[in-house]
Amino acid sequence: MSRPGLAPRRAAYDLAAVRVLWRRDLLRFFRQPSRLVGALGQPVIFWLVIGSGMGATFRMPGSPVGYLQYFYPGVVLMVVLFAAIFTTLSVIEDRHAGFLQAVLAGPASRGALAAGKVLGSASVALTQAALFLVLAPAAGFAPGGVNWPLLLASLSLAAVALASIGFAVAWVVDNVQGYHAIQMTLFVPAWIVSGAMFPGSPDRPVLAAVMRWNPIAYAVSAARRALGGAGAPGALPGSAARDLAVLALFAVASFAVAAAVARRHGGAR
Repeated sequence: MSRPGLAPRRAAYDLAAVRVLWRRDLLRFFRQPSRLVGALGQPVIFWLVIGSGMGATFRMPGSPVGYLQYFYPGVVLMVVLFAAIFTTLSVIEDRHAGFLQAVLAGPASRGALAAGKVLGSASVALTQAALFLVLAPAAGFAPGGVNWPLLLASLSLAAVALASIGFAVAWVVDNVQGYHAIQMTLFVPAWIVSGAMFPGSPDRPVLAAVMRWNPIAYAVSAARRALGGAGAPGALPGSAARDLAVLALFAVASFAVAAAVARRHGGAR
């Protein structure tokens, strides 16, 4: 039988741990000017170089949209994806620096530790995406025509899901090289076949099937609908509600994995 007042104290410890870990990742990001520059500079260069190179040959069936405009929502998701990967890398760094052991020795649960790191990484990813979204008018998307609630919801769910997977991998992998190898093997191919770089086609049934089972494809689709309207070129068949439902399931399942991994593995070697 638990003592009276024990549950509220545990909840307070957990909330405090989540807040501290979330704030720590944000402060770490804003106190490093090079990360702020890279958060905008790298995706801009990638978008312009790839977009300009593909622009002359790209043809969207049934739509006059150019490749720079088509590619833009995919790059927004790329920003979220890579930000989630690089921010959750701090789990390994914190372990080697001894910070992780100190958190584990505290009264907060490991689920709270996972939640704090995931929310911190997701917040950094959304901050970087917000910086890149300043260029939406240059891609042909008027700010007044953007469905901002849909865009925020889709990017937030994607950020939580990707940060959760990043946390789970970083929790069980003890070196940076192994972490990057696993993440690049998992996420880069998933992003490429999400419709971010090229649309699906009925003439390629295997690719179309892969996209339907790829949760990142629903994040790209929702971002396209938010930026370009319900019938945006390149969006998956269906509706924005379906896209968000898939992303919500993806986020919940990914965080459940992260929390389970944190409880079952020591994390401090």
